[in-house]
Amino acid sequence: MKVSRLILFATAGIFLGMLACNETAPVQKANASRRVSDMDGDTNVRIEENLKITIGTKNFAATLEDNPATAKFKAMLPLTLKMSELNGNEKYYHLSTHLPTDEISPGTIQIGDIMLYGDNSLVLFYKTFKTTYSYTRLGRIDDPSGLADAVGKRDVSVAFEIGE
Repeated sequence: MKVSRLILFATAGIFLGMLACNETAPVQKANASRRVSDMDGDTNVRIEENLKITIGTKNFAATLEDNPATAKFKAMLPLTLKMSELNGNEKYYHLSTHLPTDEISPGTIQIGDIMLYGDNSLVLFYKTFKTTYSYTRLGRIDDPSGLADAVGKRDVSVAFEIGE
């Protein structure tokens, strides 16, 4: 009798677990803004914390991740960095500050990805490609069209600041 109840409860638990993993359920993405209270205590005021990236005369808006590495990176802004070319698909800069890491192996890098390699190499990817390397995700350029042309094939000066 106890064994049959155990099997019944285990089966019910597995069934409920499968229902919770419904692939058609919408995925909620992190919001790159935060709610704050204004002077009257109204918590419906929103402050955007997006990133503005300027390369020459071209501006790009990026959505930042909500993680400790991004928080520490934002505290360093604004920054203008001379980013070096690497492999015909990315620009990088070795920061003097070490950031917290939460590395993932994305499998495929997307154009516009902003990542941290190791704990101090800021990387801006301007081409999509497959990779076996691991990175900490900092954010992503919302519309990367024109990014490859803006960064060119040589080292480039890139300005990062909190977006408006």
